[in-house]
Amino acid sequence: MSIFLIDLAPPEMERRLTEALTVYVDAMRYPRGTESQRAAMWLEHIRRRGWRAVAAVEVPDTAEPDGIIGADLDRQLSLAVDPSNAPIVGVAYGYPGAPNQWWQQQVVLGLQRSGFPPQAISHVMSSYFELTELHIHPRAQGRGLGEALARRLLTDRQENHVLLSTPETNGEANRAWRLYRRLGFIDIIRGYYFAGDPRAFAVLGRTLPLQPAPPDGCPSGTPGLAR
Repeated sequence: MSIFLIDLAPPEMERRLTEALTVYVDAMRYPRGTESQRAAMWLEHIRRRGWRAVAAVEVPDTAEPDGIIGADLDRQLSLAVDPSNAPIVGVAYGYPGAPNQWWQQQVVLGLQRSGFPPQAISHVMSSYFELTELHIHPRAQGRGLGEALARRLLTDRQENHVLLSTPETNGEANRAWRLYRRLGFIDIIRGYYFAGDPRAFAVLGRTLPLQPAPPDGCPSGTPGLAR
């Protein structure tokens, strides 16, 4: 099997919502039934201004034409297989932040409680893309798909920053944390508790556009927050 990246327009995401949610549940190791609990929220997100989604789909190797690595990959793929029906093994989406969004309100509150001055908060929160969801099915993990999806999702964004939240983990010892550090995300808030969730989260961010990782491996792309 081969993996290809595709964009998911809102109608396509709605049509394939159950499949995308299954990837999310399996990746997060949530119990079955979580899909139906999350469906309404994902549908509401799809309707937000500037929403964008990308997916990794799996196609049979027999469908891959000779020389598919080339300038016209999308056209060659369309001749070989219909990607709109190929199984999803990874999904990512996000949208521009706005003051009326619950997540932004929670992050602003956390920044205020952490002692950041109003001008620093405004600098980041006035122009950012929220990387809301990024999930790879367990059987497809370890192939670089998370980074590929993140880079495709964030290509040509007009916002100044990208922000995300991720559960805290001991020693940052999981694939998600390693990915975010590799992409240059830095700490904005650590050990933060969103209203209604008992888990501790980190809010991470960096400037846009994404740049190639520096050769020394040091994080880049600081959002410019300072107390």
